[in-house]
Amino acid sequence: MTHPRFLVLGANGQLGQRLTRRLGGLDLPVEVFAFTSSEVDIGQRSIVNEAIRSLRPDWVVNAAAFTAVDRCELEPDHAFRINALAVRWIVEAAAAVSGRVCNFSTDYVFDGHAAQPYREWDRVNPLGIYGRSKLGGEQELRAGFDLNIRTAWLMSASRGNIASTVVRLAREGAPLRFVGDQVGSPTVADDLSEAAVQLMLSSCTGCFHVVNGGVGSWYQVVQWILRLLGRDPGQVTEIEAISVADRYPAPRPSYSVLSTSSYVAATGRTTDDWHDALERMVRDLDHP
Repeated sequence: MTHPRFLVLGANGQLGQRLTRRLGGLDLPVEVFAFTSSEVDIGQRSIVNEAIRSLRPDWVVNAAAFTAVDRCELEPDHAFRINALAVRWIVEAAAAVSGRVCNFSTDYVFDGHAAQPYREWDRVNPLGIYGRSKLGGEQELRAGFDLNIRTAWLMSASRGNIASTVVRLAREGAPLRFVGDQVGSPTVADDLSEAAVQLMLSSCTGCFHVVNGGVGSWYQVVQWILRLLGRDPGQVTEIEAISVADRYPAPRPSYSVLSTSSYVAATGRTTDDWHDALERMVRDLDHP
């Protein structure tokens, strides 16, 4: 009997790293193959096809994406190629070997006009190219067979995210100016990876929202990180809440909190509140 095979694409990203580690640490006989975006460029159909057809995985886990929201507005062709068309190619190749696809999408498929957490069946209406391209990727998945996981505000102990940036700026005594009028669901990559693995092991299909519990703005996230660092936000000079319009050129949903009730119903599991999740993550920043 062959062991289940998982192929992780985008293994160099903060989500891809955690997914690879979590799958490799399962107390189950599985095979895990992980490729960075430079090793397997999902923007090249022939390369995607060769990797998937040669390894014949049971699950192709697509953690690769073009996530630079503002750059997507300037490079729409590239955004749709990586976030949408590449998903078509992944699905084509997976179908040829009877494999399934686990894809990751975003809260940016919504316009932010809701007054309560978004459910999977709520109307999508992305405001910008990033959200539109990720929605395009969702539409390439096979109903009743593939898995789509929407998440939001992803953070990890890796470099290059808001948490590590706050730590660096706070230690340097640099000004802290973060958005206060955008509300969402902060999510730690370790928790998202655990949830994704559980959904795959449970053979779930369709769309699920997976984020950490609770609601916050980026400004509130920064305040919490400062407290975790032993700093009183009130005593930190030049910490300021600014508006999305003052900081970013591309449009963003002002409210994009995601409901995880479907994930809870399907798995019997819940995700930690984002305050607790960030506390674990910040501890790991000193020990990446």
